[in-house]
Amino acid sequence: MTKLIMQIPCYNEAETLPATIVDLPRTIDGIDEVEILIIDDGSTDGTIEIAQELGVDHIIRLSQNQGLAVAFARGLEASLQMGADIIVNTDGDNQYRGDCVRDLVEPILKGDAEMVVGDRQINTIQHFSPFKKVLQKFGSWIVRWASKTNVPDATSGFRAFSKEAALRLSIFSEYTYTLETIIQAGKKGISITSVPVETNEVLRESRLIHSTFQYVTRSAITIIRIFLMYEALRVFLGLSVVPLLGGLFLLGRFGYYTLIGDGQGHIQSLIAATILMVLGFITILVGLLGDLIARNRRLNEEIDYRIKKMNIR
Repeated sequence: MTKLIMQIPCYNEAETLPATIVDLPRTIDGIDEVEILIIDDGSTDGTIEIAQELGVDHIIRLSQNQGLAVAFARGLEASLQMGADIIVNTDGDNQYRGDCVRDLVEPILKGDAEMVVGDRQINTIQHFSPFKKVLQKFGSWIVRWASKTNVPDATSGFRAFSKEAALRLSIFSEYTYTLETIIQAGKKGISITSVPVETNEVLRESRLIHSTFQYVTRSAITIIRIFLMYEALRVFLGLSVVPLLGGLFLLGRFGYYTLIGDGQGHIQSLIAATILMVLGFITILVGLLGDLIARNRRLNEEIDYRIKKMNIR
């Protein structure tokens, strides 16, 4: 028996939720059970009542608005507890074409991937401005570089997870899960792919992006935080190169002038070299400390994974 749960994080989606629910498939080849889960993130517009009228299978209510990433994580946890073998996440604003759920789950059913991201094919989205398209592509490139994956549309929230992938993911961000989960997948060896998906007509503006500057800033912070969690030593070793090379250059300069008998006039080079080299070594030590913390966190994540796996049996 293969069970699919389609989870929808919602915040004040009473107007758009009916179109979203109606569009979702209730039967899929290769799936024995298809259920819908609503995670209500503190809505105040009657979203829960609408969901109940639409006959969704499960509803989780958060007492107050905690953000998309928290709602997404709660949905994954609940779906696993409900026995899901595959979990599909979609948005409550009917952004994604429901029929494409079949395309998302196909690589998982075939055993080709554990995580599948829907590629909206950014160039074809008419309501995206040229600047937004460039921004989305650049952000996706950064995520591909950081995660060593090949996902063309990193910010797409339309994605599918196998049970194993969902068990291994840990959401730290309170802003958005889209970038974090891809980077984690790459670092944890979760096989990931993407499939082309279609989008529907826009029913409302994005609530996640209040301004381009805020979105870029918060997304950049998320990427840096997650990358540092896994690659602290690599990052800080790279950062240490500049002060160490600068210090060595100044030390060599001082040594040269000392050899020709003019060392007294270049004491400042020796002082600057000492400061730079100490800074370089401190940076390396920070990297080593970060690496130790990362190793400890990976052990904790493995323990968490084993506990979650035991609890859903």
